[in-house]
Amino acid sequence: MAQKCVHKGCGKVYTDPDEVCVYHPGPPVFHEGQKGWKCCKPRVLTFDEFLEIPPCTEGKHSTTDLPPEIEKKAPEDANSPSLASKLAEAVDSAPTRAPLTPQPAPTAPPPPPESEDDEPTLEIPDGKVCRRKGCNVAYKKGQARSDDEKCVHHPGAPIFHEGSKGYSCCKRRVLEFDQFMKLEGCKTSPRHLFIGSGQQKKGKAADNTSAATATGNGEELLETVRNDFYQTPTTVIVSFFLKKIDKDKATVKFETQELVLDLPTSDAQPKRYRTTVPLFGTIDPEKSTYKILGTKLEVSLYKADGGGWPVLRSNDRLTGEILQVGRAGRV
Repeated sequence: MAQKCVHKGCGKVYTDPDEVCVYHPGPPVFHEGQKGWKCCKPRVLTFDEFLEIPPCTEGKHSTTDLPPEIEKKAPEDANSPSLASKLAEAVDSAPTRAPLTPQPAPTAPPPPPESEDDEPTLEIPDGKVCRRKGCNVAYKKGQARSDDEKCVHHPGAPIFHEGSKGYSCCKRRVLEFDQFMKLEGCKTSPRHLFIGSGQQKKGKAADNTSAATATGNGEELLETVRNDFYQTPTTVIVSFFLKKIDKDKATVKFETQELVLDLPTSDAQPKRYRTTVPLFGTIDPEKSTYKILGTKLEVSLYKADGGGWPVLRSNDRLTGEILQVGRAGRV
């Protein structure tokens, strides 16, 4: 009779119980955006790539989720002590101790409150976007201000956890960064907040991805933008998240152990991100490439020595974490 194998990665319908089954004996692992199986080393970023990871173990088909050694185990003798009774004896004989009193975790001081009103004596630049997260409404020169503007925004902080993205103020979560940028706000305020008091708080970001200072020509000079990276055995792929990068004016320069960026935007009120990134390892500038997308710059750094990078920048603190890259052999 035909039966369906329940081993992860197999799922075949079989009639021969001695047929070879290729499967994953370990559970799936999803951690910080990476996906794979606990029983083998390949780690990928997308779910489609996860489904294509080849099984790592050969065995026999099964119709249960039990490991083979448990499936084949003979039934216990009725006169032998049961596992439950053995556990009960072990618990009774174990020494007891007083429970530890949990210590409360230290909490960070709350950030200073954001100004809820624009300073009426200051002029709002044409095209200035509302500073509240998730609003994205731009000011039009000469428009009348009132309490009926209805600013729909997110008062909470962005949350990025194990591939999901959202805000602390509401429960909605998405997987793609473009979807995150389109999440509709969960709170409505009477007025938009275009400039606030007109002064940037020290140490506070101008928006949810970057800190900025204004230049003399009205251009915002960004001090930092959100970025992340992953790697393969030969390449480090880095994303710098900045919307509306001007492809004609942007420059990306590859050095042996540096990445030099000058990224102006085409916003109504233009922004500019300039930085030099000291790289952890050496690269081959001739083989390194980049592409500018709607919401980010994606850079592919070709490793000169093929070694693993635990961090992106040479001045980043080493965490001791070992990043799995590519497809490793069996051990």
